[in-house]
Amino acid sequence: MKSDIEIAEEAEVWPIQQIAEKAGLKTEEIEPYGFDKAKINLNKDRKDAPLGKLVLVTSINPTPAGEGKSTVTVGLADALANAGKKTMIALREPSLGPVMGLKGGATGGGYSQVVPMADINLHFTGDFHALTAAHNMLSAALDNSIYQGNPLHIDQRRVIWKRVLDINDRALRHTTIGLGGPTSGVPREDGFDITVASEMMAILTLSTDLMDLKKRVEKIVVAYNFDKEPVTAKNLGVAGALTVLLKDAIKPNLVQTLAHTPAIIHGGPFANIAQGTNSVQATKAALQLADYAVTEAGFGADLGGEKFMHIKVPKLGKAPDTVVVVATVRAIKHHGGQALADLNNENLDAVKKGVQNLQQNIKAMQRYGVPVVVAVNRFTADTDAEMAIVQAAAEELGAKAIVADVWAKGGEGAKELAEAVVEKTAEPAKFSPLYASEDDAKVKLNKIVQEIYGGKDVVLSDKAEKQLASFAKHGWDKLPIVMAKTQYSLSDDAKKLGAPKDFSIHVREFVPKLGAGFLVALTGNVLTMPGLPKHPVAMDIDIDEEGHITGLF
Repeated sequence: MKSDIEIAEEAEVWPIQQIAEKAGLKTEEIEPYGFDKAKINLNKDRKDAPLGKLVLVTSINPTPAGEGKSTVTVGLADALANAGKKTMIALREPSLGPVMGLKGGATGGGYSQVVPMADINLHFTGDFHALTAAHNMLSAALDNSIYQGNPLHIDQRRVIWKRVLDINDRALRHTTIGLGGPTSGVPREDGFDITVASEMMAILTLSTDLMDLKKRVEKIVVAYNFDKEPVTAKNLGVAGALTVLLKDAIKPNLVQTLAHTPAIIHGGPFANIAQGTNSVQATKAALQLADYAVTEAGFGADLGGEKFMHIKVPKLGKAPDTVVVVATVRAIKHHGGQALADLNNENLDAVKKGVQNLQQNIKAMQRYGVPVVVAVNRFTADTDAEMAIVQAAAEELGAKAIVADVWAKGGEGAKELAEAVVEKTAEPAKFSPLYASEDDAKVKLNKIVQEIYGGKDVVLSDKAEKQLASFAKHGWDKLPIVMAKTQYSLSDDAKKLGAPKDFSIHVREFVPKLGAGFLVALTGNVLTMPGLPKHPVAMDIDIDEEGHITGLF
């Protein structure tokens, strides 16, 4: 059996100009980056172009067994294109952290991939490097201001802006900087987040244009002064320079699937620690250029799906016409208590228990008044009896479950799924958000926990309670909420699989991200700088003298 990268390297890749023409882009609207990728710079006359149908792909809570959400997204888009529908994909860019860490590549798999696979997974068009540079330039400006007499009266004990790196490096979570004497800065505690957790990433993906990005960058709160008033990037005087560093990164990237369906890949915030969706500009461009735009939200419906609805939809100006929830029998059995080593063995009891997780994620998405389709990503060990339980569980909630075999068959393996999606998008969607913008933070938190996770309530630490009181003085207490929570469970305990009940979510602290326009609620022990596993994927990646890469899955 060929690996993903072997399939990708053997594929016939069209010149990016040909893909642009297929997408309906004009010559002046693309900036080629070599043979097979380009930046998109849409003409202003497209601003009021009508929007196509929007299909959001999300999933059950992920497991080590794998769900294949990106693979289903690509396969579904290719199937829609095969059916004669003008289709485009909008995806996130992979982070080097998981590519080199536990997860490996993130461009789909098998015959449902976007290419050039290796480039997209590695440096691509340099967007993440630009973000990392911009973020750390702000860090440097902050510490330089403290060193140069501290004119803004920054309280070094109340600096909230960390540095970032797009590699999993647990040793950098907590650091001390400024050591080495008077010429090396002012000593203080610091730390690193992964680049995708940076507010710069959130800003990039939510900005509508370059000037909107600049306005958002100006609002970034980096610290508080001795009077406990916020200090911003604008106060430091570097917002213009940071915007210059991001002037190319803000433009979406055009590539293609193995079947030559145009794909836009841009931005990459994680869904467990950030908002988990590709950029507003990327999705908007796909909607303006195609009849069907297929996009995805990170991790499960409880994280990426919920954040898509509350963080992205208001900026996009359009809600999904259909939501596809991806599941596998293997993952469902794991949620039902079956050990990973035994997942190839039929276990109907585990399926019956595990489908409760699927059902909770279906209900979470149905809560928004949008039609839901379940895509069951098929594996060879799945039995008809197991599949029947999954389909019955979906149908119990009025959601049709369709079996897809996209890894081996590409778009042909999602033909029935595409038909179901077309049928559902024709139905009138009555989008209704979970909470009102004027609701305070506690109301928003409780609604997310009770209606999306199926839990009981939210418990705030003393620090979080004091923060909300302080935020209210600044008018920040009614901002949308981004939950930083484990992706593996509906609760904040990664070990509670399936669909736990009567649980509380514990918020230990909030991080205000005014440029992005939301509050991040840190729950449990979720980390904003992941670590490498005992055997990281990086140990399996190699290259030969002819430049052929192996190990990227």
